[in-house]
Amino acid sequence: MGRFAKTLELKGVPTVGAAAETMVNYGIDYDFKYTNGMPIRYVAFPFPVAGQPPEVHKRYVEGEDRLSHKPMMTAIVDALTKPLTENETFKGVPPEARPEPRLLPPDTEANLQRLFKDKDWTDYNSIILPTEERVAAMLKGTSHKPDEVVATLSWPGGDRKLTVEKAAIAAVMAGARPEFMPLILAVATRVPFGNSTSSMANMIVVNGPIRKELGMNSGTNAMGPHNEANAVIGRVFTLLSKTVGNLHSGKTTFSTLGSNLQYNNLTIAENEELLPEGWLPLHVQMGFKPEDSVVTIGIGWTYISSVGEVQIGYPPQNLMRDYMHALSSSGSAATIVVDPTVAKLLKDVHGFNKKEDLSAWLSGNVEKTVASYWGNGVVSTVNSAMALQGLEPLATWLKAPPDTLIKPFNNPKSIQILAVGGNIQTTWFVTDFRLGRGVKVDDWR
Repeated sequence: MGRFAKTLELKGVPTVGAAAETMVNYGIDYDFKYTNGMPIRYVAFPFPVAGQPPEVHKRYVEGEDRLSHKPMMTAIVDALTKPLTENETFKGVPPEARPEPRLLPPDTEANLQRLFKDKDWTDYNSIILPTEERVAAMLKGTSHKPDEVVATLSWPGGDRKLTVEKAAIAAVMAGARPEFMPLILAVATRVPFGNSTSSMANMIVVNGPIRKELGMNSGTNAMGPHNEANAVIGRVFTLLSKTVGNLHSGKTTFSTLGSNLQYNNLTIAENEELLPEGWLPLHVQMGFKPEDSVVTIGIGWTYISSVGEVQIGYPPQNLMRDYMHALSSSGSAATIVVDPTVAKLLKDVHGFNKKEDLSAWLSGNVEKTVASYWGNGVVSTVNSAMALQGLEPLATWLKAPPDTLIKPFNNPKSIQILAVGGNIQTTWFVTDFRLGRGVKVDDWR
């Protein structure tokens, strides 16, 4: 909210933010220090706001501002019309967004490990301390210059530059080897991790020859803690998000529950060798060549396991359809991760000759009521504004009776299918992760 208020204020439009009393200090204090570099005026409502009946919201508006203790509407008018104080005229780099010095003074191993944790620069597991010598050795894994900017992170605050050297620092901390650097740099173009009060996470999918070069696991236990490359690549993404990305709990990120998935960000490699004939790897579906090495980053919340093996009386696609009703993003996207045995079964027994056939079937067969659809907070937040502007089919769904059945996954291209696993059991996961555009790893060699 503060970012949007800042944009309007810079255009000369007086603005006041409104937040629940449990979050308003983030806008007043942390948002200024870490994100905006411009104080924004706020009013505060009682908590909770979401899920309350209209009469409660009416009472909030007719009640008092929890900050000034004035009547709410008086507080809003005052915030919009009273002249700025000297402090409120400040604008510039957020005071706390300035990066730390490049080098720290020498100290003992134990003290430095403690310092990195106290600064919230780690995932609270032990790290390899990034000495100049170790970082220099890591940089030998790429031809790119240490000061080359991989990405500029404009939020939260400060237009922080993620350079090749900073990526190498995080790589050392995570325990990477120099040959991991091209993939790490490609991943770094998509930093930081998902940051929302709704407690989202990320998925990292690797395709192409780089999987074998780095010894990534796409087979047995691919989604578990059993492979160096899978573990390290996902960890680097989190460390970069916290260090260069400046995402710190209670300061610049307020995920109410958080997500355990952020330790590794569901880092997997697709088992391309065991794809059935006609089922293309993810990166080839996106338009890359089979010989390209590509990493794709997704964002989401949830995954649901089939738990047991496929049953003859109820085809796997039917159970996938059923489980997709429960996905937290409720229709915006899905990624289905299947063991290669399931992929072969879907093709040979059920006639899905390519991944796109299964995506189209799921798109056309997942149904839910509009009440359930709009009852999801993510859907309501993201899609209701577009519905009010007349975008179809959202506009029709918004006006429909609550028990009307709709097909929320109306874009088959938003449903991705990945083959991962050890060819041991007919198991699969349904997830609500939306995969973005792939990044070519070879560009970062």
